Amino acid sequence: MDIVVKGRKTEVPERFRKHVAEKLKLEKIQKLDGKVISLDVEVSKEPNPRQADRCDRVEITLRSRGPVIRAEAAASDPYAALDLAAEKLDARLRKEHDKRHTRRGARRLTAAEVADVVPDAATLNADGQAVPAEEPDGVPVKKIGPLEVKGEGPLVVREKTHVASPMSLDQALYEMELVGHDFYLFVDSETKEPSVVYRRHAYDYGVIHLNTDPMVTGVQSPSAGDTLGG
Repeated sequence: MDIVVKGRKTEVPERFRKHVAEKLKLEKIQKLDGKVISLDVEVSKEPNPRQADRCDRVEITLRSRGPVIRAEAAASDPYAALDLAAEKLDARLRKEHDKRHTRRGARRLTAAEVADVVPDAATLNADGQAVPAEEPDGVPVKKIGPLEVKGEGPLVVREKTHVASPMSLDQALYEMELVGHDFYLFVDSETKEPSVVYRRHAYDYGVIHLNTDPMVTGVQSPSAGDTLGG
């Protein structure tokens, strides 16, 4: 595997290419991720003189059989930006490496143990297919998450519940890139409301924030015995 160094609207001197090879040790990277396919380094320059302290940007993209890992940084010169981006890449590689080893260490449940450990687990037949429950009238009822479907229906629901700690927008973008998804649901640490970041075009991102409507949460619908306007 080679390191591909390219410039976006700027020339990359040979001295910098050698510095990249010295800074990004392939042997060290492959120890943390043995399935690396490619490693790209892109250098760009900000022409705005007001951003002289962040005029040089370096983005490192590591592609493997797992999720794509990106690390970028900006500084007053490309060498400093590369050092910062390399530190971020190393931290993310180690985090992904530790995550893989944690998964391997966890013991998997056998099919016979699932019903005893997982609440409301489906019963499987000899072919490994879920056996639907039946109501007294003989119509099979399937429980999909919080929903119950009677008979055969096209409804397919996949439900997941995750424990989420509030995080900043930057952290949410990092987590999205780390898992390799096109979107990431998180709880904003500033607003404490659910939000979603998503990939738009190329390296552009979007974010959607949800705010609780006070008109909905503050007004309760009248019960059947209440009288409107009374």
